[in-house]
Amino acid sequence: QVQLVESGGDLVQPGGSLRLSCAASGSTASINTMAWYRQAPGKQRELVAHLKVGGAITYADAVKGRFDISRDTRYYLFLQMTSLKPEDTAVYYCYAQTGTGLQSWGQGTQVTVSS
Repeated sequence: QVQLVESGGDLVQPGGSLRLSCAASGSTASINTMAWYRQAPGKQRELVAHLKVGGAITYADAVKGRFDISRDTRYYLFLQMTSLKPEDTAVYYCYAQTGTGLQSWGQGTQVTVSS
């Protein structure tokens, strides 16, 4: 089992930046995929950025060129967000999947982009 805890969400003005962090614990050595998702009010949860351990990184079209996903050791996942827009307002969730297909979610962190 993998446990995930996000942090870093905040209120920021349009054009600003934020860095989200996700701390992983438990069976972290078995993780082969990590990702950030977000869910805005009244909308479905959507993929923001996806990282295959030792492999490719992909981004949603809406955040390409503005967001950067990275992993520091097997314990931390980050999402650097720049040029933030009001439409980026959402609860951001950290996700991990192990080689056996076990999926884990964090509790979410709120990002609000508003002047």
